[in-house]
Amino acid sequence: MTQLDCFPFGAGQGDEGVSLLIRMGPYRILLDCGLSDISAIVESGSPFPADVVLCSHAHADHAQGLLDLHRAFPQMPIYASEATTQLLPLNWLSEPGKVPQFAHALHWRSPVEFLDGLTAELFQAGHLPGAAAILLTYTPATGERPCTVLYTGDFFLSNSRLVEGLRLDELRGLHPDVVIVEGTYGTARFPHRRQQENQLAERISQVLNDRRCVLLPVPMIGLGQELLMLLRSHHLFTGRDLNIWVDGTVASGCDAYLELLPHLPASVQNFAKHQSLFWDERIRPRVRRLHPEQRSIVGESPCIVLSDFSVDWQEFFQAVPEHWLTLLPHQLEDVIFELSPEYSIETYLLAQHCDGASTTQFIHNLRPQHVIFVHGDPNYLCDLTGLDELHNRYHLHLPASGTLVELPIGETFLQPAPPETTYEGELSDLGATVTITLSDAIMSDPRWRSLSDTGLIEARWQGQDLVLRGLNQRELIAQDRSQTWMAETEKDGCFRCRHFRGQRCWNPASPLFNFKVTADGYCPAFESVQTAIEPEPTTQDVDQAPG
Repeated sequence: MTQLDCFPFGAGQGDEGVSLLIRMGPYRILLDCGLSDISAIVESGSPFPADVVLCSHAHADHAQGLLDLHRAFPQMPIYASEATTQLLPLNWLSEPGKVPQFAHALHWRSPVEFLDGLTAELFQAGHLPGAAAILLTYTPATGERPCTVLYTGDFFLSNSRLVEGLRLDELRGLHPDVVIVEGTYGTARFPHRRQQENQLAERISQVLNDRRCVLLPVPMIGLGQELLMLLRSHHLFTGRDLNIWVDGTVASGCDAYLELLPHLPASVQNFAKHQSLFWDERIRPRVRRLHPEQRSIVGESPCIVLSDFSVDWQEFFQAVPEHWLTLLPHQLEDVIFELSPEYSIETYLLAQHCDGASTTQFIHNLRPQHVIFVHGDPNYLCDLTGLDELHNRYHLHLPASGTLVELPIGETFLQPAPPETTYEGELSDLGATVTITLSDAIMSDPRWRSLSDTGLIEARWQGQDLVLRGLNQRELIAQDRSQTWMAETEKDGCFRCRHFRGQRCWNPASPLFNFKVTADGYCPAFESVQTAIEPEPTTQDVDQAPG
């Protein structure tokens, strides 16, 4: 039996980066090197810790250790997609001089044989320009059956503004023996990508209408450029007399994206024929570089600022902090507690990874023997491994860094048949009502109980499809509370209190200080919102139950 195992130097849990050593027969393949300290890799093998290194994409938590690795072992080959090789130098902007391009470029969907019997093939993974899902295949010379490993890196099935999503039809039918998959969002379920974009655009537009400014701290590459394209092409902003300022290393990321234009979707290339992707002072909204000396004065008129996380955000707030709203990606909610409560801070959702439903859909389409979960909060990853639909069908692994995972492959893996998820029925139009009749086979699915919890359903169109969703007890109670609150908006509750921001109470004199509160709450420390300039609460704020 061919030897197959995985040793994580970094499993990407919490704040650590990702770096995985895969052993397939006599060969060792290092997938990513997102470690700030590579000493464990350096000490692991001689003369080389791996026969070949493959990088999935250019984000620091997957790539920041590659330069040190190259310097330690200059003869060890490193490969990535063409776009990734161009983005990698952004990880070492602080290096004196220009970092040479040391990674070799591979083409999409073109298997490359590195060593006798060992091949790799790259598939576009979404998430970031150049991000790749990597399929490794080892065919023993002894005539044993080949073994295959698919590593997703960070992947996203939905199309975003600058990247096309991973196409499941390209992978369906591969049936790899092992899938190494990221679980960044665990089992969370999110709205459609376009719905997320619209909600964010509406919130930003509302703040600007209130004559306030918006600060968007973002990573150097990825989310910041997505936001710029959203702001430049969304109907709420096109033609608007507005300045969008780009600060810090985010501007360097924009410059790098302009060099990647041939690798971006056709719709983006067509957009670029008529106007610049980013730097444009001719067409509204205007996109401009922000210099450090401008930070304290840029907020004199309503604007949007994109800055990286290394910048001291308080430089923007020096004059009038109440004129600013800081919007953080939802996964950085903890940062709120590190900043002074005098600053107005909210979170937003613009997903860059698959949610729980998409992750399980991906796995079911590939039907591997083993699934290894990496990259994410340990609690979120545990939620994934606890799903009955997964652990009843696959061998699941959740390794910590430094723990070897052995992956025995059966010659004949009796994979249980995929569960039946399609149910035929009849639709009757009765004039005043519509009746949908389904077979009683649907009741054997454990999900039926949650759908039929209250006997009430919600129907909505999704393209040409009609989607049915059950309304549970909690949602009905929340709706009732919301209606009650709407009838009592005139009372002196948290909604009308000047200290109610970001769904929390920021009044040190209140017993609710620093706690999440509902908009219809009340305490003796109430102070009317009329005494200060505050942002209007969003619908999400109003409906949020205490956490």
